[in-house]
Amino acid sequence: MSLSALTPSSPIVLIGAGKMGGALLTGWLASGLDPKAVIVVDPNPPEETRALLAAHGVAHRTGAPSDVVARVLLLAVKPQMMGAALPAVRELIGPDTVTISIAAGTTLATLEAALGGAIVRTMPNTPAQVGRGMTGAFANPAVTAEDRELVGALLAAVGEFGWVDTEDLIDTVTAVSGSGPAYVFLLVECLAKAGVEAGFSPELAARFARQTIVGAGELLNQSPLPADVLRKNVTSPGGTTAAALGVLMAEDGFEPLLVRAVAAAKRRAEELAG
Repeated sequence: MSLSALTPSSPIVLIGAGKMGGALLTGWLASGLDPKAVIVVDPNPPEETRALLAAHGVAHRTGAPSDVVARVLLLAVKPQMMGAALPAVRELIGPDTVTISIAAGTTLATLEAALGGAIVRTMPNTPAQVGRGMTGAFANPAVTAEDRELVGALLAAVGEFGWVDTEDLIDTVTAVSGSGPAYVFLLVECLAKAGVEAGFSPELAARFARQTIVGAGELLNQSPLPADVLRKNVTSPGGTTAAALGVLMAEDGFEPLLVRAVAAAKRRAEELAG
């Protein structure tokens, strides 16, 4: 479904215009969404979002409007703000509204109790800010095929998108792709520190580490080959890369450490969900 299906009389209402809400809005507008088909609700949006709203003529309200029924209600507020936000947006929901939540730890049961109707839980990640996001989603039974198509179009506007089969897998999405960018940024930090230990200045180490990860990511993005094949293509038998991978791929190396890290993130997501 094209985003043109959203109209001023059947709009998307975006609750929260922080980094992720702003990233989504940017992606929608770039994908051809009519600016008049969006209403942004945020008492104090960031300056860059204010500029975006002004540049495109997007309606901005400081509180939930009382004269609108949303086709899509997207909740982009922090999880700790959900308790206050949900009662305030209840009047925006009509029989055709689909609600999308990007709040970690806020379950379908909580959303259904407060709002009812068609609800989708999603977990995007911060690369959505540059159109390279990865978003997972799970829908309750009230979500129609048409709703799914519309939700997919909205989320794909900021990167890749996929449905998961069970709600508990949203916690896995959170642990793998939601938190995953932080793991990559830490890899850059660690690689830079290793470069300093090996003789680089801190400035040169940071430059080499950053561009190595950026370049490898872009190669992965453009290549049809899977990651393990790309890794093997870099690794000459008995060479320098093989020596390094002998450490990273040891029994106590990178893989078991990352498995434990993802498991810890998933446990915390489950704890937040109660």
